[in-house]
Amino acid sequence: MTEKKALAAGTGGSVVVDRCQVCDHGELDPVLFIGYLPPVNQMHPIGERPHEQPAYPAELLRCTRCRLVQIGLIVDPAILFPPEYPYTSGTTKILRDNFAELYRETRGILPLGSDDLAIDIGSNDGTLLSNFRDGGHRVFGIEPTLTGDLAKERGIPTLRSFFTAEAARKVRREQGPAKILTATNVFAHIENIHDIVEGILALLDDRGLFISESHYLGSLLETLQYDTIYHEHLRYYSLHSLKHLLEMHGLEVVHAKRITTHGGSIRVYAARKGIHPVRETVATILREEGTAEREAAALEEFRLRVVRSKLGIYGLIRELREGGGEIYGIGAPSRASTLINYLGLDDGIVSCVLEVKESLKVGKYMPGTIIPVLEESKLYADQPAYALILSWHIADELIPKITAKGFQGKYIVPLPESRVVAGR
Repeated sequence: MTEKKALAAGTGGSVVVDRCQVCDHGELDPVLFIGYLPPVNQMHPIGERPHEQPAYPAELLRCTRCRLVQIGLIVDPAILFPPEYPYTSGTTKILRDNFAELYRETRGILPLGSDDLAIDIGSNDGTLLSNFRDGGHRVFGIEPTLTGDLAKERGIPTLRSFFTAEAARKVRREQGPAKILTATNVFAHIENIHDIVEGILALLDDRGLFISESHYLGSLLETLQYDTIYHEHLRYYSLHSLKHLLEMHGLEVVHAKRITTHGGSIRVYAARKGIHPVRETVATILREEGTAEREAAALEEFRLRVVRSKLGIYGLIRELREGGGEIYGIGAPSRASTLINYLGLDDGIVSCVLEVKESLKVGKYMPGTIIPVLEESKLYADQPAYALILSWHIADELIPKITAKGFQGKYIVPLPESRVVAGR
């Protein structure tokens, strides 16, 4: 079965999801609709006059059979991931540290030699693979955007391509099988998921490990991360739903752990059935997730909490703005676009959003708005009354650093509960 069976053609290059992306079941319960969102990484240069831009319905659905939570519309990946895609993983310390830890953990599960090959799907600027390269192993990246050129500059060979079965066969012929195959923050992003898993099997060594990292449904619900809902994220995996998908292709989950990246993700190690022992971590997380009925109830409560959150943030920002306080945004991750557009913030409410100097987003407008993204030094020069932490999931890391650099104002942390905090 391929995912193509599970989809009905939409319009304008989009595909409406009317059957489950994984199990092809036709009963999909609505969870949440947060409006029409622009592509979160389609950003226009500052000074460009506003003109017609696309926006797509963002609705969460839940399969009543395999429990997969998924987006209700699949947008053409060429729109979502253009060649000039502005995201680079190497600019974020949390991700650099996470990938270093992934390498150490992987070597504890499967010892690697100098001839063993590690391949990263959606390898971006090569930050993950640099750990394997520096450890003395062969590496190869597969990346559809221009960030792959940054990896090449770092000495990491990279194929400029979306990951497909054809691309997998090409890499297998030229590089050999992968002892380690990774897909971090991309495995939930790629359509035609059954074709993708078949490509993974074609590329993976018989004793190899496939390692995925994806936004975790449990974290989405626990900390009210509705700002992670956007069209790049086609699926929001629980371990139950991810295990179901992998087992359909003869892959067995042998280890799983919750990690802190992107506000809460799940790292899952899988291999061909019976090759590696299954660790107790798998059963532990499955027990924590509980029954399908409990999950459905948690999703309904999530929907109600999202509405209350929107009203709470509105109320807080209105009070602060009426008191004369200017607000600058801090951080322009993809999730910031969802939050800004769902809340309806504009440049009259948030004057600008600030990013590190190296970010490719500096000099652009936030998607769907004319809020400019500027270099972070403006915060310290202007000293606005409030800094809105759009990267709120790392607020505990950001706030002390920004305060230490000289910001004297207060911070607005929008989620999971909106609040104003002093620098610390």
